[in-house]
Amino acid sequence: MGTEDALLALLQANTKNLPLFPDGRINYHGVRETPVVTIFIRFESEILLLQRSEKVAHYRGKWNTVAGHLDEVKPVWEKAAEELSEEVGITSSHIASVKMGVPFKYVDESIDKEWFIHPLLVELKDKPAIVLDWEHDRFVWITPGELAGYDIVPKVDVGLDHVLSLE
Repeated sequence: MGTEDALLALLQANTKNLPLFPDGRINYHGVRETPVVTIFIRFESEILLLQRSEKVAHYRGKWNTVAGHLDEVKPVWEKAAEELSEEVGITSSHIASVKMGVPFKYVDESIDKEWFIHPLLVELKDKPAIVLDWEHDRFVWITPGELAGYDIVPKVDVGLDHVLSLE
């Protein structure tokens, strides 16, 4: 079974075993094992970095990429497209290509979470105007080498390495 098939099977099982929001999405609040997508957006040599707002549940004020819970039974790319549109206003018309890195796990005992991170690299055709939603306060375009200068969400650097190694 491929990575995508295994993930869809896990999400299907979670819709049967975990609480759901009224709209049918899986509610991972209070659940230790949580699958997420982390989307690195690149235009030419720069990566989009976002500062998380005080309104989010975890890692407030830290820098991250577009990310979201895999809380619906659908392919990772479909969920990623929703997150891109919602969080930064990027639509499929801006996207040149998408590559999926190798998923990995990060255990954060301080918040009792096991994150199953599915990193994606989205290459843009052009540099669109970024429109932030409530999850982020600021954004910057940086080169990958500048990431170390930011207070990042744990393992963002690992996810970036995963997707950049695809080239």
